[in-house]
Amino acid sequence: MNSTQSLKSLLGRAFAATAFVAIALVATLEVSLAQDATTPAEVAEPIKIMSFNIRNGKAKDGENHWEKRDYLLAETIRMFDPDLLGTQEVYDFQGKYLQESLPEYGFHGVGRNDGKTEGEYVPIMYKKDRFQVSDSGHFWLSETPNVPGSKSWDTSLTRMASWVQLSDLKNDGAKIMFVNTHFDHQGQIARLESMRLIRKRAEKFMAKGIPFIIVGDFNTTEDRQPYAEMTSGNKGNTVPIFDSFRQANPERSPNESSSTRWVGNREGTRIDWILHSQEFKTLQSVINYTHDAGRYPSDHYPVQAILRLKN
Repeated sequence: MNSTQSLKSLLGRAFAATAFVAIALVATLEVSLAQDATTPAEVAEPIKIMSFNIRNGKAKDGENHWEKRDYLLAETIRMFDPDLLGTQEVYDFQGKYLQESLPEYGFHGVGRNDGKTEGEYVPIMYKKDRFQVSDSGHFWLSETPNVPGSKSWDTSLTRMASWVQLSDLKNDGAKIMFVNTHFDHQGQIARLESMRLIRKRAEKFMAKGIPFIIVGDFNTTEDRQPYAEMTSGNKGNTVPIFDSFRQANPERSPNESSSTRWVGNREGTRIDWILHSQEFKTLQSVINYTHDAGRYPSDHYPVQAILRLKN
């Protein structure tokens, strides 16, 4: 280990001992209650979910460059200790860092440009001691979703989704579908059509009776048509998809931004969501405001939820 890595490790340990107090206490309380000895045996084990746009490591961010915050990002993930994690804007070297820093997780992702290693990933990470992968894949947010690197509509960049079908070993092998995505930041039509494509895929899971969770950076807010169509359907389709944050926080606040702007901003609305099918109940959902003396792990806050499968 070189001196830079040693310093990062030391900073990480110091940070772990002091930061994340409010969020960690809430999350710990929720989990401890859910796993209390008095909980009936037939109640499903909670699942901790995190979605985190980690900010692409090639961006010219000065004092917020990847190499100055990678340790903090890994610590932020480690302290919540999600069972399932979806990250966005992940280049290959960032994905490798996450795998090295969090070896207890399996990793599923490819570059959006070629379906291999070129371009940003939207990878999925899952606890290897809890989940077994029974199926997995990727699709592109375009009119030709099976073509790597494909683009359609008014999208400015290639966009994609990654998915895994898992068996939850702590819940009697229950099947779960987990999807991670990142919508275009400019194309309004592309965001709407991407949402319709994702929902169409989700409806196939519904038809098979497979519960699902969809996470990502959607680059749109709950006031817009893509959100409405995702959560309530289009053209009379009333099959519900739930927003975990709104389930846990039914009253909207003017301070729900999921963008840090690198300075701890909270004013605004969320563009990062954790969505789920009706088979899940939301126990908790929060925006994670972790920082280390004013340094933030990303230009996005991670969003997190604790869900439980209903019996």
